[in-house]
Amino acid sequence: MNASAQWRGADLARQIVVLSAVSFMLIAAVIGAGAFGNTAVEDQQGGALSTSGSYLAPAGPAFSIWSIIYLGLIVYAIWQALPRQRTNPRQRAIGWLIALTMTLNGLWLVAARFGTLFLTVVVIVLLLAALGWTFRVAVATREPRGGVVDSVLIDGVTGLHLGWVTLATVANTAAWLTTVVPPSWEEGADAIGVAVLIVVALIGLAIAWRSSWRVAPALALAWGLSWLAVERFGGEPQSTPIGVTAIIVAVVVLVPPVAVSVLRLIRPNVD
Repeated sequence: MNASAQWRGADLARQIVVLSAVSFMLIAAVIGAGAFGNTAVEDQQGGALSTSGSYLAPAGPAFSIWSIIYLGLIVYAIWQALPRQRTNPRQRAIGWLIALTMTLNGLWLVAARFGTLFLTVVVIVLLLAALGWTFRVAVATREPRGGVVDSVLIDGVTGLHLGWVTLATVANTAAWLTTVVPPSWEEGADAIGVAVLIVVALIGLAIAWRSSWRVAPALALAWGLSWLAVERFGGEPQSTPIGVTAIIVAVVVLVPPVAVSVLRLIRPNVD
């Protein structure tokens, strides 16, 4: 990267906006966790966002991945604010986009707390689209041997964020549909859930393929799918077909990127 490019006023503005976005996201996350006497996310919207809110909701431990994503975004925000990153061409290409994803992340928590369930679906779909765009730019601007920090804080964190939000969008949409469709639809819940998970498998493979088989999105997606299976086997509502399908889909989306990653370790000249 050309770290000596001419400084522009927009570069400093970008760094400030990223720091502001991560601050907003963290404040929203603290409130969403139930601090200051607020209701936690899983208890909002009449419990629709809880692990029992739909047939496609993962078990509670799945959400611990947010700790990794948030930590990664915090470190990224601090790192990109360093003077040497100010004129970095890759930061210029992706910094604004990462700020957008953090802002939408925080807005989803605001929507869950103060808005409607349908509004949370709208916001999370926008977040998913923004993450897809951001990850595409991350892959396109990635330079061979670009450095471990660059790879982890841009490609890795954005990939985890994208993979998790892909499944979260499915769960959020399913939670909303559960509240609006006729109760008779529950008779076909197993079939619908299996069909949706097959689509998730296709989306996961498409993300991997379009990103040159980057592993981070698949890791997050497989993590969420595994906990979805746990919840369907042992939680409520129970569904063995959906649980089994979730495990199969987790394997399907994870194996190809991991295999490619192993090959890249064996052949280090391949980025």
